[in-house]
Amino acid sequence: MTDSDFSKGMTRLIHHPYQPPAGFDAPQPGVFKASTVYFPTVADMRQREWKDKSAYTYGLHGTPTTYTLEERLCTLEGGVQCVLVPSGLAALATVALALLKSGDELLLPDNAYGPNKALAEGELRHYGITHQVYDPMDTADLARKISPRTRLVWLEAPGSVSMEFPDLAEMVRVCQAQGVCSALDNTWGAGLAFKPFDLLGDAVHLGGQGSLAVDISAHALTKYPSGGGDVLMGSIITRDAVLHMKIKLCHMRLGLGVAANDAESVLRSLPSISLRYQAHDQTARALAAWWQSQPQCAQLLHPAFEGSPGHAHWQAVCERKPGTGLAAGLFSVMIDARYTQAQVDAFCDHLKLFKIGYSWGGPVSLVVPYELDSMRQGWPAHLKHGTLVRFSTGLESAQDLMMDLSQAMQAHLPWA
Repeated sequence: MTDSDFSKGMTRLIHHPYQPPAGFDAPQPGVFKASTVYFPTVADMRQREWKDKSAYTYGLHGTPTTYTLEERLCTLEGGVQCVLVPSGLAALATVALALLKSGDELLLPDNAYGPNKALAEGELRHYGITHQVYDPMDTADLARKISPRTRLVWLEAPGSVSMEFPDLAEMVRVCQAQGVCSALDNTWGAGLAFKPFDLLGDAVHLGGQGSLAVDISAHALTKYPSGGGDVLMGSIITRDAVLHMKIKLCHMRLGLGVAANDAESVLRSLPSISLRYQAHDQTARALAAWWQSQPQCAQLLHPAFEGSPGHAHWQAVCERKPGTGLAAGLFSVMIDARYTQAQVDAFCDHLKLFKIGYSWGGPVSLVVPYELDSMRQGWPAHLKHGTLVRFSTGLESAQDLMMDLSQAMQAHLPWA
């Protein structure tokens, strides 16, 4: 074979004329991978618009796979527009970079996701953006700290480690009254425990004047939407078109994108998210009830349990009818102060089914002990003193998990 024949063969291979027949349909959407997107003509290239998802221009700006995932996530959370980013933290960072400039101020709850605080203390401060921390259980404190320079308020429901559930509806009202954008880290709620764009359950609660909504919902799809502990992805969902375009254009300028196969994994998992969420919830409540009966537990931190900080607020948003409220498979326990950090760490090390690891929402139960005093501005009055341990329930048997907790407790946290 001559070099010419070889080259012609490669040309025919690259420009092969076959096109599969149209009309293929199956349970899962197709996976489209692309950087380059073809245009039939120069005129078509110049006329295409990617911002409204009416066409395709470049893989980074969207494919049928990512457009489909964005729309399904909007359906899940009750939003209108969505952008996908490579992680939950990337969602938080993109919101901040899209909306804040030098001289602006950001407010964060004291129990905020740690990396969001680190972002404010690091990169945002370098850009001349200041921040304040407010008490997540004191709406008046939030109202006092909103200043003429405040442009963004982050909300968490509940706090990611200490699990306090704030008066979410009232905090949104405070932000609306002062004309400040509210953004919710909705990873815990996942669009299932409550709807971030309809916090009161229906417009009828406001006399037909419209639902009470946050401005932005950020979601770590890494957790429940993925469900496998093997995908990193985040989403930013909005209802306001102008706000969405600010975020979308910043997203474009930062060059953010997600892999097609990762989008495929989340699309495949979404149909089962409700079933999985309920299973995680049921197991977490069974384990939380078990912990509540143990003398080693100084305080149970689970929003669905009476006595946990913010339980009434959880009821107002998540349980408008008794017995119907959902909660994620995540809770914390304040281990009695008689035990040292070393003893609590040894207890965690001794667990067999619970693996030590960050994140949650996957099939395997996880445990992490925290040094809470290093994470907060001061020890919160609503928390008893001790060592906080956070548990994320997987899909194992609740009975097996209780037995695992019991054997580790007997070994390292004896009460007598």
